Amino acid sequence: MKTAARPSKAWRTIEIILLTGAAVFLLIGTMSLRSQAELADKVVRLHVLANSDSEEDQALKLQVRDVVLARATEILEQSADRKEAEARLRGQLLELERIAAEEISAAGYDYSVTAQLADTAFPTKEYDGFTLPAGDYLALRIVIGKGEGQNWWCVVFPPLCTAAAEDVPTAALAAGFSENEVGLITEENEGYVLKFKTMELWGQLKERFE
Repeated sequence: MKTAARPSKAWRTIEIILLTGAAVFLLIGTMSLRSQAELADKVVRLHVLANSDSEEDQALKLQVRDVVLARATEILEQSADRKEAEARLRGQLLELERIAAEEISAAGYDYSVTAQLADTAFPTKEYDGFTLPAGDYLALRIVIGKGEGQNWWCVVFPPLCTAAAEDVPTAALAAGFSENEVGLITEENEGYVLKFKTMELWGQLKERFE
């Protein structure tokens, strides 16, 4: 009777490497998701959805963005953290909806518009001076008409949308970001790219198996 062939030393080495790689990926993925969740707990994003991709509707989207962003920035000036920022925005949703509707009407359109706060999935996004990883974030969503056009998003709290690149660290620290978190989103080398792409990949895998 023949005995089963024993795995070669080379194959056992490959197995160890693969298992080690899987363990490292699992660890990095878990830590990356935790980092994204911690960032999301300190951020409110602005998400403006155009009626369509026509040139006119895209231009209107930017007009609405400007008036909503200006008013939201005023509303949030005294907010100490995301919890307070959320409460202030919830109390002013009807006003934000009203000024958006007025801008749409003044531009000669009769589209409906809604303003709401909702958890929203975002891809990894690079801005001027900082980057945020993919994941779910609380967002002030302004939906114009059918909301089927290309959208625009940034960060309304902390006021990173309106901050110059060199002022981003100060604004983030004032909103409760740790120095490590500020370094993560403003890192100028390619390190953050790998970290954020890992978060994005891990999130996609997690969704697939849920």
